[in-house]
Amino acid sequence: MKLTVVGCSGSFPSAESACSSYLVEADGFRLLLDMGNGALGELQRHIGLYDLDAIFLSHLHADHCIDMCAYFVARYYRHDGGRCAPIPVYGPEGTEQRLTTAYADTPSASSMSEVFDFHTVKPAAFDIGPFSVRTERVSHPVEAYAIRVEHGGRSLTYSGDTGSCESLDGLALGTDLFLCEAAFTHGKENIPDLHLNGREAGECARRAGAGRLLLTHIPPWTDPQVNLADARAVYDGPAELAAPGATYEI
Repeated sequence: MKLTVVGCSGSFPSAESACSSYLVEADGFRLLLDMGNGALGELQRHIGLYDLDAIFLSHLHADHCIDMCAYFVARYYRHDGGRCAPIPVYGPEGTEQRLTTAYADTPSASSMSEVFDFHTVKPAAFDIGPFSVRTERVSHPVEAYAIRVEHGGRSLTYSGDTGSCESLDGLALGTDLFLCEAAFTHGKENIPDLHLNGREAGECARRAGAGRLLLTHIPPWTDPQVNLADARAVYDGPAELAAPGATYEI
């Protein structure tokens, strides 16, 4: 598998990065994990506008899904070649309604489903193209999911947005690459069931025995080097910060 960080800024885009979006590729299949603010433009640095095969939305906060509205325009109103066939979109209950409301002026109440084939995510194991995936509910104010993606005996686990929870520990168990949010700073924010800090992300990686830790979803007002140092203090494996455009072979 190949992972490309399309965007990794938390809560809102930074001057350097779009919000959460991660491209996973194997066997010519392209799966996008989240499409937050600014992600659609950055995605086109890596693949063509219509080259995606499936999309997974971890939850329906704008910094993880709002560029789906722009992608709707690109697919619905395409002039050359006509309207695009529906692409599979996996998201929590109400994804179609959320995106339709966010767009606010679709031609009809069902226009989104003309270019997006919506699938409701629940805790489950299923296939997306060549990938075997498993999803688990995590701790966030809205319905939110982490996802484990496996291919060829290798695995990637993406936390989405979450506070510390046993379901994430279990999902990440033995994963080769753990793409984990670290939006908070240890000793500063202390809000349960919302986000992890760097130390908590490191502790989760340690408990899971993850092969590698990649910290992401760090907001522009947070010092990423502090979060990285906090993670490394409790996790002995290789740990680094996600960066836009970075690629990883898994």
